[in-house]
Amino acid sequence: MEMNGDKILQVKQVTKHFTIGKGRILQAVNDVSFDVKKGETFGLVGESGCGKSTIGRTIIGLYNRTKGDVLFDGKNVHQLPERELFQLRQRMQMIFQDPYASLNPRSTVREVISEPMEVHKLYKTKKEQNERVYQLLEEVGLNLEHANRYPHEFSGGQRQRIGIARALALDPDFIIADEPISALDVSVQAQVVNLLKQLQKEKGLTFLFIAHDLSMVKQISDRIGVMYLGNMVELTGSDSLYENPLHPYTQALLSAIPIPDPDMEESRERIILQGELPSPINPPSGCVFSTRCPFAMDICSREKPTWQEAESNHFVACHLYQDKLENKTTTEPVVRIR
Repeated sequence: MEMNGDKILQVKQVTKHFTIGKGRILQAVNDVSFDVKKGETFGLVGESGCGKSTIGRTIIGLYNRTKGDVLFDGKNVHQLPERELFQLRQRMQMIFQDPYASLNPRSTVREVISEPMEVHKLYKTKKEQNERVYQLLEEVGLNLEHANRYPHEFSGGQRQRIGIARALALDPDFIIADEPISALDVSVQAQVVNLLKQLQKEKGLTFLFIAHDLSMVKQISDRIGVMYLGNMVELTGSDSLYENPLHPYTQALLSAIPIPDPDMEESRERIILQGELPSPINPPSGCVFSTRCPFAMDICSREKPTWQEAESNHFVACHLYQDKLENKTTTEPVVRIR
């Protein structure tokens, strides 16, 4: 896939905390930074509760950030006047995780898809609007007669296609896909991913693809960021991440992906993380992964690791690589796990 070097999205040290009563603070996202280039798919992965969906909703403005900046084409999303933000949202759309809950059960498919068009007053006549709805249905692999049906009449995969058509209704440049396949049958997941790849090629779309399934993320992403307990721990190209994972958490995630060869699957070593996932209300001091890391050192519980470029275009936050980076004697990682 050819990508424009221009950055369509810049997330700069974004923090999002929630107050949950009695003065307690849930630290959903802490000091996360990354860029998304025009025409690429940036994958954001991690286990449930790591803050990846919160990042997506903060980027598009559904959540207001606690600290940091989100720049879309150079404009700070959280500092725009309401009118400018309204116009900007025509270029930024979202595909939600649950195709059952994200569609209004009282609206027909035609009404679901055409609602954004009416809000933004894109068409002067109903005929033009309906023609666009029919076109979108065909683009996502549905039929024209589906326009007059209700969401409950469709399968999960078909409902997600309706959600994709709604996201495309305003001809956006950038789409946040928030776990768009996690609620679908395995047999349907690949179909939806292939549809997104096809639409990206045809329309020049840019995606932020949020998921917890690393094997599926690899099929669609150009670069991947790995999150753990609200923090970004590793970021690099898709091939680099799978061939040479640096952070112990990433290595553990990759070891959980099944291998289709029975002999290789039986002989390989699976990395089982010990201990429970800490609470984002009271995260560990120092490195947030230190309580479960098999290579934790004394410094890990005292100091938060620095975000560093351990290899070319391969960034990691881990004390295992700190001495090597400071001495600059080699860029070989301290430990590799296969």
